[in-house]
Amino acid sequence: MSALPAHPVPTTLSSSLVRRLRDSILRGELLPGSKLNLDRLRTAFGVSLSPLREALCRLENDGLVARIDQRGYRVTPVSAGNLTEIIRLRVELEGLAVKEAIQHGDVAWEGRVLATLHQLSRCKRGSRSAAEQEAWEIAHRAFHAELISACQMPLLSQFCATLHDQSDRYRRIFLKKHQPDRDVPAEHTAIAHAMIERRTRDAVRILREHIERTGHNIQIALPTA
Repeated sequence: MSALPAHPVPTTLSSSLVRRLRDSILRGELLPGSKLNLDRLRTAFGVSLSPLREALCRLENDGLVARIDQRGYRVTPVSAGNLTEIIRLRVELEGLAVKEAIQHGDVAWEGRVLATLHQLSRCKRGSRSAAEQEAWEIAHRAFHAELISACQMPLLSQFCATLHDQSDRYRRIFLKKHQPDRDVPAEHTAIAHAMIERRTRDAVRILREHIERTGHNIQIALPTA
């Protein structure tokens, strides 16, 4: 008699819940440092406690949620020290990913980089419309992800995506009270063209300056309390 198949893991539900919780944290709907009430979250997302805990554990691994006792969680607080670490790690890891992507990327990759750059340039960012801002955020994430998509190092790509999430949270906090930096579109264009033209040193340098300048602007505006 053959063995019964293992009970299928509801990966779709789990992944969807992680994504919804992550979006709520990044958008600031779940505030930095706030305690997460599991019963309220369970009701709000229409899920049972088990997949909710699983999703929170995954977000804990990504650094967006912190465990505060045996049963409780809170959104990871923001701090100047944490942002400094994120900036440094992004510079190092994304710089490596850029080198690898330039080495391995083909013509199709070049086309995708230019396509995501074009899509990003079409998004309005200066207005205060939440929908337009969210559309820019989606296009921005797609652009940065495509830049390093050809690096052929899945773990490195995963680490970069996690750091990008954490960096995004700080930038969104900044943008709630400050206008977007006017130089950002030009920097995106410069990074993309340096990469597809295989100018590795220029690409790494421009990306580093892009990450560090954005981080510096946020550091100045970050509450000290």
